[in-house]
Amino acid sequence: MERSVLQGLAVFRWGAWLWMAAVLAVSRHDVQRPWLAVGLVGLALAVTVIDTALIRRNSASLLEPAPLLFELAVGAALVLADGWAYGDGHAFSTSQSLGSVWPLAGILATGVALGPLPAAAAGLVIGLARVGAVMANGASIDTGGRVLSLVNTMVFYALGGFASGYLMTLLRRAEREISAARAREEVARTLHDGVLQTLAVVEQRVTDPELARMARQQERDLREFLFGTAGDHAPLGGGDLGAGLRAAAARFEQAFGGRVDVLVAADVEALARPSCDALVGAAGEALMNAGKHGEASKITIYVEPDAGGGTFCSIKDDGRGFDPATTPERVGLARSIRRRIEEAGGRVEVSSRPGNGTEVCLWLP
Repeated sequence: MERSVLQGLAVFRWGAWLWMAAVLAVSRHDVQRPWLAVGLVGLALAVTVIDTALIRRNSASLLEPAPLLFELAVGAALVLADGWAYGDGHAFSTSQSLGSVWPLAGILATGVALGPLPAAAAGLVIGLARVGAVMANGASIDTGGRVLSLVNTMVFYALGGFASGYLMTLLRRAEREISAARAREEVARTLHDGVLQTLAVVEQRVTDPELARMARQQERDLREFLFGTAGDHAPLGGGDLGAGLRAAAARFEQAFGGRVDVLVAADVEALARPSCDALVGAAGEALMNAGKHGEASKITIYVEPDAGGGTFCSIKDDGRGFDPATTPERVGLARSIRRRIEEAGGRVEVSSRPGNGTEVCLWLP
């Protein structure tokens, strides 16, 4: 990532130098000390060439103090010597200065290497060099417009440095998070294909209930660590929904000894807190009903985006089921599930048949 940013800076540095060379060529008749102007432009070219070569050989060396200080010194010299190179009155004229753009490359590089505050300080120092250029040019700072022009230069350089440093801080943080996520995904894939499946087989085939319970507990803890939402490892798109559903599943398993699999699609968008609480509460009540009334031993909770841009949740069990047409809704279904979801703007459908389990479907906008 740093190498790519430095390559982008190299392109900027070359473009700024070409513009500076063009300015010198166009305004050569106004230059009173051509040797000074040509020497500084040549020195800037040398820095540009060396920094470009270092990117190919050892890009990390460009972030060390020595190259940064040398480039900043050349940039400050360009700004400062502009007043000596040109004739009197050039400081506040409409013509371009030699050091208008190229010194910004060193300030941006300082932001990449050291962060926003050192880069902003470097920008202020180079901006102050323009004050020296004005004095060397024999121009007076006797109007508010000229003072504002000098302050504008300092603010321009300082803001450029601060922005580059802040952006680099964000990029480094994003790179660390992406690297951690990739490593975590690789570990999760490896464990899912090995340890988790082994624990599931042990749980299904072992005859000792206590050993089966321990295997299930270890599997659930491991899944929570790999796919849960605790701490800095929150999965993208799930928000707190996945953690809430897994907590409800754990309560069911502790109370009834069954098994609950929670599957949350990766592209599920984070829900607002009230909607998330409503969905988790309704799903938890559906689990309790499946355990108390349905005597379910295995339940699957599946969450995915629906076609209308909302969220769909299915709680499907292997319990004894019932006939919705002849069985009145209990308080848990009517109030804790249906009313909770309807108050959040969603809807509920219950599908069941005697001997074929029950599926509670929840939709939220």
